[in-house]
Amino acid sequence: MAIRHEYTPHVNREQWRMLYGHLFILPWLAGFLLFTLYPILATLYLSFTDYNVLGAPRWVGLQNYASLLADRDYFWKSVGNTLFIMIGVPLSIIVGIGLALLLNLPLRGQAVYRALFYLPSVVPAVATAFLWVWVLNPQNGLAAPLNAGLNRLGLPAINWFTDPATAKWGFIVMDLWAIGGVMVIYLAALQGVPVHLYEAVRIDGARGWQLIRHVTLPQIAPVIQYMLIIGVIGAFQYFTQTFIATRGGPENSTLFYALYLFQNAFEFFRFGHACAMAWLLFLITLLATYGVWKLTLSKAFQEA
Repeated sequence: MAIRHEYTPHVNREQWRMLYGHLFILPWLAGFLLFTLYPILATLYLSFTDYNVLGAPRWVGLQNYASLLADRDYFWKSVGNTLFIMIGVPLSIIVGIGLALLLNLPLRGQAVYRALFYLPSVVPAVATAFLWVWVLNPQNGLAAPLNAGLNRLGLPAINWFTDPATAKWGFIVMDLWAIGGVMVIYLAALQGVPVHLYEAVRIDGARGWQLIRHVTLPQIAPVIQYMLIIGVIGAFQYFTQTFIATRGGPENSTLFYALYLFQNAFEFFRFGHACAMAWLLFLITLLATYGVWKLTLSKAFQEA
């Protein structure tokens, strides 16, 4: 009588671990493919089509991109406004580092001061926008006494969000008010600067600004570079504050890129244009980020 031997494939422990690992990441992988990668590829396709949701996409090639680049009244206006709002990026770096240096001093009540400066950064952007619309109201807000004083001096009043010449500056002021989050990052960077470097430079006679220029700034240069990159990316995506406060007005002076993209998609239902704007924004942000990343801030500060 012949004895039958059944062959059982040998699966070692590493193969089981690999199998379990793939099973665990399968839900995330499915979500990534369905809710991230597919929408990205879909927007790339829709950017070459005429699509308004109500009908099937109609292929138009590069027409959306060409019409956007030829649109001086809205598209290039939004680009210019967005580049202007980037003035707030270097200002946030200067103010953030300045506050961090002050709050890094061994003062009584240091924790209280840090909390007070950080507090505005935890206020939601929507609430911040409503608050500053009231604060900068030239008739009924806190800006009214300032305008009254300017009028007594024979100077013109500042109308902030109702004047195209000052509307964008209102958003820069609003963002600087919530500088606490940036300040905390710089404050953490200052904690990592070795104390012996300051002591060595003091022995050579350095004081005040010389300490900051030759020790502090070179040591925290990577953090400054990171915050500069984040600030540039955030400026290109500036949306919530202007959507709440001005909706792009007055006279499109606060029509920022992200707001115009939103209007194309959800107000004008020109999804082809909106997708083309999204991909142009991606390319612009990529190039700007690469340019900032290539900057050698540590060397620049050392040579200053």
